[in-house]
Amino acid sequence: MEADKIKDSIKRAAQDLFRKFGYHKTSVNEIAKKAKIAKATIYKYFDSKEALLHVLLMDYIKVSVNELINTNTPDQDEETHLSNLIMKTCRLSYTVCNEFIGWDFIRESTNSQDFLKNLSNELEELLMQSFTQLPGVKKHETYQQRLRFLIKCSKSIVFSFAFTSVSDADVRKNFVSFQKEILPYLVKAAVTI
Repeated sequence: MEADKIKDSIKRAAQDLFRKFGYHKTSVNEIAKKAKIAKATIYKYFDSKEALLHVLLMDYIKVSVNELINTNTPDQDEETHLSNLIMKTCRLSYTVCNEFIGWDFIRESTNSQDFLKNLSNELEELLMQSFTQLPGVKKHETYQQRLRFLIKCSKSIVFSFAFTSVSDADVRKNFVSFQKEILPYLVKAAVTI
């Protein structure tokens, strides 16, 4: 097998297992077995299981953010468009936590909280780069700062769901509350200059 095929095989195996069992309950041995390679081969391409997860998540997030940003919504005003992008991004964050990492691990592990913080910061930068490349987005510094504030606030609120919600129903209820009661004010503050 050539290097790219081996790396892709590892990523596919890990993604399948992380989605099925969660990050915490998936071992490197299981990933190697599913990829039909030796365990040591995984470490040739990835420094750790956490590094492998990070690569998977960033690949998934980049594709998803590009799809979100490039979705054509010609009939929406700026506030509606930003609100929809933020909500879609929040759902993306939820999917990352729910399908790849697993809520139990997130709530119980100090390492996962640091990992999520770093991932969250990378997501913020990716969103800022993507938002500022949208046609019609104001380019001046004050607007950029307000947009960053909107993303930071939304991100903080959504990631707090992971640590305070007991069930999926609680998470859904929190999303609805955020969308109806908080997000409109954050967006209005970000776009009003």
